[in-house]
Amino acid sequence: MDIERDPSRDDLPLMANTSHMLVKHYILDLDVDFKRHVIEGTIVLFFESGNGLKKWGSSSEETSPSESNEVHEFRTLEPYHTPVTNTRTFSSKIGYNDTTTCSKGEKATSDKVDNHDNREQASGISSSQCCCDPGNHGSEDFLLVLDCCDLSVLKVEEVDVAAVPGIEKYTRSPQLTVVSEELRNQIVHEIVALPADRWREQLDCYARCSQAPGCGELLFATDTWSLQIRKTGAQTTVDFPHAIRIWYRTKPEGRSVTWTSDQSGRPCVYTMGSPINNRALFPCQEPPVAMSTWQATVRAAASFVVLMSGENSAKPTQLREGCSSWHYYVTMPMPASTFTIAVGSWAEMQPEACLSDDLAAGRASPPPKADFRYTGACSHMEYPCRFQNVSATTQDIIPHRVFAPVCLRDACQETLLQLIPPCLSAAHSILGTHPFSRLDVLIVPANFPSLGMASPHLIFLSQSTLTGSSHLCGTRLCHEIAHAWFGLAIGARDWTEEWLSEGFATHLEDIFWAKAQQLAPHEAQEQQELRACLRWHRLQDEVLNSAEELQVLR
Repeated sequence: MDIERDPSRDDLPLMANTSHMLVKHYILDLDVDFKRHVIEGTIVLFFESGNGLKKWGSSSEETSPSESNEVHEFRTLEPYHTPVTNTRTFSSKIGYNDTTTCSKGEKATSDKVDNHDNREQASGISSSQCCCDPGNHGSEDFLLVLDCCDLSVLKVEEVDVAAVPGIEKYTRSPQLTVVSEELRNQIVHEIVALPADRWREQLDCYARCSQAPGCGELLFATDTWSLQIRKTGAQTTVDFPHAIRIWYRTKPEGRSVTWTSDQSGRPCVYTMGSPINNRALFPCQEPPVAMSTWQATVRAAASFVVLMSGENSAKPTQLREGCSSWHYYVTMPMPASTFTIAVGSWAEMQPEACLSDDLAAGRASPPPKADFRYTGACSHMEYPCRFQNVSATTQDIIPHRVFAPVCLRDACQETLLQLIPPCLSAAHSILGTHPFSRLDVLIVPANFPSLGMASPHLIFLSQSTLTGSSHLCGTRLCHEIAHAWFGLAIGARDWTEEWLSEGFATHLEDIFWAKAQQLAPHEAQEQQELRACLRWHRLQDEVLNSAEELQVLR
């Protein structure tokens, strides 16, 4: 039986076996279909193995993805035509402008062929004993477990990275002239290990490898909370493919994705990263120790704007009439739960001419280009770190954009647009270098259940922050900006300690906001003491009116 969890009451089950293999890079290639309320396409995962000599099932620390002892039969899909990944063809069914379905190729499968639907695979897998292949003389195959929920997984295959032209330079052993699993995994390892100053080359290698053909379908099964994948005969992580492609689609009821309408009544979709993080958006490793980078290409009708957690300020590429493509990338390794996407008929809000020349100039200044002259050594894993970028250290106002429904243009002009530069500048004056090179701010639909949410390069703000005086908008904006340091660049190793990030952000929002208002020291002190008093009384009320189990930090 599956593990029954209520996300509103229980801890989120983290099923991925990250102690065996870690995803180092994701490449998503997706189509947004507003008619069916689904996002579908492929995701390619590039892995790095841990203890490759440890056989699956030999460790007593590994958590079984299910509690049932029922043997589950792994199945592969019946053969179907796989679209050529570098060819852009689209459906001829063009309906309303706002809901055009853009497709990269023919549909991979119909609903009838989807015999790996989560609900149909509810029996799950109980232990490594269920992974024994009778044709393998009783030996056990390594089982890769990914966090996955509310997804229809259609196909899983190994990617033949050795077929990429020119990729042979990423092999160190000249004796590996015959294409083998060892050769493919060595290529992935060499790409993953490229130094930070070669990040553009690394992203290009990942992209080219993601376009490589498949070289064999993998066995897989799904249950309520996970996707389990194995390859017959691959008994260790060394033998298991280090680059796999998963064909999948989301479900309209998926709890990571919110389909709704904006304040102008136009259709839109956005991800919250909660209550079940991103496992209903794509198969991934959810534990915060699983740090990865990503690239994503998203196609939608030309009338839509695609915003995403990405270092680049993406612009649409027209693929055909009525359909555009957007591409984003991230080079700072972060947990998969921080990935965010929003697709809608957003309008970019431009600042009024009355803004001061200094602020306007600060906003328009482009980020420095690849000037990574390392001034010291950070203790984190190697990546193109802005804290070691000489030019970034003096950039107090990073480039930023504001998006919202057209009906909120005046409200954004009156409050939000004028607050972003001083709030960014205040944060820089307190904490120094901004961890991220740019920022998009989106006013999300009215059903957004919070005042704000921070993701890499993207902040969601509730329309409630635009009402009344600038105080609410300013303090919330400062809170979310603070999360760039505490919560994103630095985060807890366990989700139960996420209160630490919220604590730092709550403390810093008062300091940032006082600085942005240019308050005198005694005025800033009075304001901070008043807000601290209000928070203390609110906390007391919550403790008095909350069940005891909700007051315990797990």
